[in-house]
Amino acid sequence: MQNRRMSLRLLLLPPRSGILLHLLSPLRRRLPAPLRTAAAVGVPPRTSSFLALPTIRAFTGPPGMALAGAPQRCVEVRESVELTEEEERIFRRLLDVVAHFGLGTQLRVAGGWVRDKLLGKDSADIDIALDNMTGQNFCEKVNEYSELMGEEQKGIGVIQCNPDQSKHLETARMLIYDIWIDFVNLRSEKYAENSRIPTVEIGTAKEDALRRDLTINSLFFNINTKSVEDLTGRGLEDLKKGLIVTPLPAKSTFLDDPLRVLRAIRFAARFSFTLAEELKEAASDEKVKSELGTKISRERVGHEVDLMMSDKHPVNAMCYIRDLGLFYVVFAFPEKLDPPVLDKHDWLCVSHIEVAWNLARSIGRSVFSGGSDSKSQDEQQRLCLYSALFTPVRNMVYMDKKSKKVPVVSYIIRNSLKLKASDADTIVNIHVASEKFAELIVLFESNENLEIVKEKLDDEYLEIPTDLVKRVLAGLILREIKDFWRVALFISTLIHPEVDKPSGSLSQQDELHLRKEKYISVERSITELGLDSVWKMKPLLDGKAIMGTMQVKSGGPLIGKWQQRLVKWQLAHPEGTVEECMEWMKQSQQSKRQKVECGSGS
Repeated sequence: MQNRRMSLRLLLLPPRSGILLHLLSPLRRRLPAPLRTAAAVGVPPRTSSFLALPTIRAFTGPPGMALAGAPQRCVEVRESVELTEEEERIFRRLLDVVAHFGLGTQLRVAGGWVRDKLLGKDSADIDIALDNMTGQNFCEKVNEYSELMGEEQKGIGVIQCNPDQSKHLETARMLIYDIWIDFVNLRSEKYAENSRIPTVEIGTAKEDALRRDLTINSLFFNINTKSVEDLTGRGLEDLKKGLIVTPLPAKSTFLDDPLRVLRAIRFAARFSFTLAEELKEAASDEKVKSELGTKISRERVGHEVDLMMSDKHPVNAMCYIRDLGLFYVVFAFPEKLDPPVLDKHDWLCVSHIEVAWNLARSIGRSVFSGGSDSKSQDEQQRLCLYSALFTPVRNMVYMDKKSKKVPVVSYIIRNSLKLKASDADTIVNIHVASEKFAELIVLFESNENLEIVKEKLDDEYLEIPTDLVKRVLAGLILREIKDFWRVALFISTLIHPEVDKPSGSLSQQDELHLRKEKYISVERSITELGLDSVWKMKPLLDGKAIMGTMQVKSGGPLIGKWQQRLVKWQLAHPEGTVEECMEWMKQSQQSKRQKVECGSGS
């Protein structure tokens, strides 16, 4: 197939993440008076200790404001779809099936694959819409043809209708030349008044295009004619303009399926496209917001948010959620909060993730090097961004059904977004560790409070040498947070201001540089102390050995305390042997006994 390429120079706005940090003055103008005062001096108001603002100020105005005057970039949109050799082979096989059996089927690749191809991006997500038969029937014909060609038949997977997962019509899936292909009927949809589950019927190509969420996702590539079909009449034009628009009126589209609001935000953020004014008005409509909160399962909301957080420009997405007034709908808070939620938490939370994104970009991927491979590093980045987003509410709790105090962050992750319980636990642990790192950072920078920290670590049986206090404290923190220690250090660097340099006297570049240097310095110090992977350090003595050394017949709290002391001793004596450890325990016990006897004798 002969392909031509036409470069269309589009005036699109660059991603927010590439913009230098701006002052938080727009945010301060919107804060209540006590918070304005607190933000001005870089400390939280006394009644809201959880609202500490980072000293680096991120721009938090509406999306268009931050980009005003920013350099514009050009996006190349292709005139036609360029197929890879593999795609050519797959499509040729499908056309052979149609021709051999005289099916008369029009094969159309739908949605994101077409969009991405026109944008010059690779895509393995091939969904084929059929105009005159079901996906399962077509897959059976493919297998029948393969048998005639003396080839192995492939298994056919049928994905049943599942409206909660946005599957409104049965889909068949099979492997063709090592690529999974989905086959489904063209369809039309009609929605009932109080449901996002439509009545689905087999429809025409135009009806199928019009029922899609966005015009840029409504394009077809007709395999038979090798051409792009724009049946809404504006999909190509909107792609060229970088516009996020619904094929039908936005408000009715969102009321039919409110999840489309979040999908619109996700694609706008991913491609740095602009939300159309009508779409923004509809997304901000109170009825649409109410429907999003009541008609859509929290699992679906969480899935969309998680896709945003794992995408290229998560900050853009969070800014749209905030600016469209959707923050408290998406991140629903529980009742009975302590302290109570304020109406500006959306601005505070998004300002933190903006600052974190810029700081992480400045430092580099080393922040997430606790992951052993790129996949686990991506996971660390995702959880880091959630941690940054919810930093302003990290100290907020609510009472659960058992009258137990639970972190609000845990509720949002587990209940509002229905993400994994392990995600919630990790984010809460990152917040806890970040507070502990604050004390350690001060210690590494100036030795301030060294004696106070030493006093906390020491007890009647163990005295930590002064020059090893930092190592012991850092080791204890790392053993708690494990692989995520760099993320926790990063969050701590983000939220705790300079001790000796008032933020008001520094430019944003200087502040960013100071935060970066602080992180790098502490991270290097911890690594040079040989503490990376210290959580894998095994105790020299187990509980039974401790009991034997202490000459006691039963365990209990006493042995538990000695196990804790043993970890500290090993951190202070990294080359210590089992024999040396046992000797220390015996001497400590003997010394304690002598002190008691002396005390009773006097």
